[in-house]
Amino acid sequence: MLVWSIASQKGGVGKTTTVASLAGWMQKENLKVLIIDTDPHASLTSYLGFDYSTIEKNLYDLYTQEPLTRESVTSCITHTNFPNLDMIVSSMTLATVDRKLSGRSGVGRILTNALKYLEDDYDVVLIDCPPVLGALMVNALVASTSVLVPTQTEFLSLKGLEGMVRTFNIMKKADGACNINFTVIPTMYDKRTKASRTSLEFLESHYRDNLWFGQIPVDTLFRESSQKGMPITMLDEKCRGALAYRELLISQLSKELEQNPDRISPTAAALVSLTADSPKPDQSKELDIVAGEVDAMLN
Repeated sequence: MLVWSIASQKGGVGKTTTVASLAGWMQKENLKVLIIDTDPHASLTSYLGFDYSTIEKNLYDLYTQEPLTRESVTSCITHTNFPNLDMIVSSMTLATVDRKLSGRSGVGRILTNALKYLEDDYDVVLIDCPPVLGALMVNALVASTSVLVPTQTEFLSLKGLEGMVRTFNIMKKADGACNINFTVIPTMYDKRTKASRTSLEFLESHYRDNLWFGQIPVDTLFRESSQKGMPITMLDEKCRGALAYRELLISQLSKELEQNPDRISPTAAALVSLTADSPKPDQSKELDIVAGEVDAMLN
C-alpha cells in the first residue's frame, strides 16, 4: 500500500484540491483509496460534502484511543458516495492533539502503526496535511512513501516551499532513517503571467531533482467541483485541470514502481504499464495543458 502526504507550510497552494483530484482519478481507475484529513480546518472534509459534527468517529478518535486495533482503526473510516473511495474525516478537536498526546511515547508513529492494519484494504492512502509542523504533520510524513508539495507559482509560495524543505531536514536530523522522498508540484500555473513563468524558472533552477515535469493550470472548474462536493474528475474528466492531475498520478505511480516496488499494488502497477503502452500525446500540447520536539515524537 502506498501512502502519499500532500504537504506545504503555505496555505492556499492547492493541497486539498490535489488530494481530491488525485483521489478522483484513482477511484475512476478502480484503485481503492483512503483519504485522511489531518488539518483541523477540515477543508478536505468539507470539500467532499461532509460535516464532521455529524460523523460518529473522526481522526481525533484514532489518535486518542488506546490500544490501536484493526477494529478501532476501521471504526474511524467513513464511506463516501463514490466507489472505492473512503475517508477519515477531520474535526476542530485535532487542534488540541499536540497537547493531548504530550508525554506519550511514539507520538510521531501513531498513524504509521494505524495504517498497518489497512495494508490489505487499499491501494493508496492520501493524507491532507496541516500547514504547521507538529504531531499531525510529523505523523503524516513518517507514514509516507512519498510527499507531494504543491507550490503555487508565485513568490510567497516559494518561501513556503523553502520552509517545507527545512522541515524535511529537521525530520532527517531527528531520525537518520527518515528519508523523505518529495516531489514539488507547480500549481495555479498561468503561462500568460510573468509571475508564473518566473516562479517556474526558479523551481526548475533550484529544485530540478525534485520537480514534477508538468504544471497544474488555473482552471475555474476546481472551484465549481469543490462547491458541488466532488472531485473535478467527476465534473469533467477532460478539462485541463483534470488531465493535468492524471499526468501527475501516472508520473508518481511510475516513480513508486521504481523506488518502492514492494509497496505498489498489482492494480496500480498495471495502470502504469497500461499507460506506458498507450499512444503518447503531442508534447507541445501537453505542456500547455499540464502546465527537538520532533525527536520526542519519533521515539
